[in-house]
Amino acid sequence: MRGLMQEWPLLCGKILDHAARQHGSRAIVGRSVEGPITATTYAQVRTRSLKLASRLAQDGFASGDPIATLAWNTARHLEVWYGAMGIGALYHTLNPRLFPDQLAWIMGDAEDKALFVDLSFVALAEKLVPQVPSIRRVVILTDREHMPETTLPAAVAYEDYLAEGEDGFQWAELDENHAAGMCYTSGTTGNPKGVVYSHRSNVLHAMIAAMPDAMGISSRDVVLPVVPMFHANAWGLAQSAPMVGAKLVMPGAKLDGGSLYELMEREQVTFSAAVPTIWLMLLHHLEETGRKLPHLRKVVIGGAACPRAVTEKFEKTYGVEVIHAWGMTEMSPLGSLCTMKPETDGLDDDALYALKSKQGHAPFGVEMKVTDDDDRELPWDGKSFGRLKVRGPAVSSAYFGGAGAEQFEADGWFDTGDVAHIDPHGIMQITDRAKDVIKSGGEWISTIELENLAVGHPDVAEAAVIGIHHPHWDERPLLIVVPKPGCAPTKEAVLGTLENKVARWWMPDDVVFVKEIPHTATGKISKRALREQFRDYTLPTA
Repeated sequence: MRGLMQEWPLLCGKILDHAARQHGSRAIVGRSVEGPITATTYAQVRTRSLKLASRLAQDGFASGDPIATLAWNTARHLEVWYGAMGIGALYHTLNPRLFPDQLAWIMGDAEDKALFVDLSFVALAEKLVPQVPSIRRVVILTDREHMPETTLPAAVAYEDYLAEGEDGFQWAELDENHAAGMCYTSGTTGNPKGVVYSHRSNVLHAMIAAMPDAMGISSRDVVLPVVPMFHANAWGLAQSAPMVGAKLVMPGAKLDGGSLYELMEREQVTFSAAVPTIWLMLLHHLEETGRKLPHLRKVVIGGAACPRAVTEKFEKTYGVEVIHAWGMTEMSPLGSLCTMKPETDGLDDDALYALKSKQGHAPFGVEMKVTDDDDRELPWDGKSFGRLKVRGPAVSSAYFGGAGAEQFEADGWFDTGDVAHIDPHGIMQITDRAKDVIKSGGEWISTIELENLAVGHPDVAEAAVIGIHHPHWDERPLLIVVPKPGCAPTKEAVLGTLENKVARWWMPDDVVFVKEIPHTATGKISKRALREQFRDYTLPTA
């Protein structure tokens, strides 16, 4: 017997419909790429998104066409997402931090049909578009007054393009499993791989992300998504915020500590999300200026492991709750969040912050397990670590074009490539990427744990750990440190921060001080680049 409920497809346009009806006057404030801070509303964004959808249809774009965006977090970028989805096309976010050759390959692989580009990236687009014959239209996200001279063929200013759209256009009627968006992985090994989100997965992920034990946002929040829309859907905030009717503050191109603080103070931001490097810049700005965060209540930190020192600084000095999160492009992207369960009540200070350093528990809609190399499931005892595998309604079932099929198992599990353990309360901790874990004397050493402890030294700005060949132990850890400006920590002092906090055989065999550590396009430490940089390094213990 089937239930007698209405067939109501989960489509992304319905999110914007709800935002416009229930929260139509709620503001979307943003720092424009042209410079000034501007404001719009959910009702206006819906009207403009529908007008854009009609203009795309006039231009001959149709269901299934990838519409690429090379843009910062702005209201215009949001309109392009919903406008593209409104005709059954896909928004395809491009990460401008990738190399041009990588971007051209990605655009060619996806067969992008149009490109919407911010002023910041016009020069980059001029290099890319000639290499992508499928591109039929380029729209520069500005108005006629700020339209630059460009060699881009048939380029048009966004506001002029939008003005030619029709009023009264309706969202396309689609199956909820229809493709909605596309994002390519950062391609740490081989070519990047395309992840294709559906309307259904986006809507369900938005619901999951907004839940109290996840991000926990509501219409009373002022949300600043620092994490870019080109970085795994801005962690779902481009859908979750309008779903609950939260005020949005879009940071545009200026992501330095001072610019973010200005927006936070001006708009009384209560919630924000970003990678650790962003928060380190903000905390440094606060320390330099002596300013506080009177309105900010909560930050989500993900994309890379959050050092304990960052969590303690936010919570103890500024009274801001930190939620450590983990996820992947393939998971839309949220996989776990370290919100506190009742079982953790009564923990002392040290135990509490040790727990907050973990990646947390899976929300409804995400299942996870840890297996050994023979695919035997390991117990949730907080000690047995192995390969982390996940499944759920917002988890990829395949990559675009069939790449990377070996990561998708016949029974639905996706091998994340991470090494982790899960404790009896369901709290998961990533100990490493499978390719980064150090194997010393037959035992595994977690580089992430060593890095987080090293950053706890007051003179250390950033730290990374890689394995270096050792003639007896196979590999031993090398700690690479970036000192804070004006500081000169010693090897002994930094290693002293790790003493009595890890097993003696985990202690790095050497410490090297550098001016900077290389990062990937998504802001993570590039272990591959570091291994190449130090491939001829000889440890003193060797």
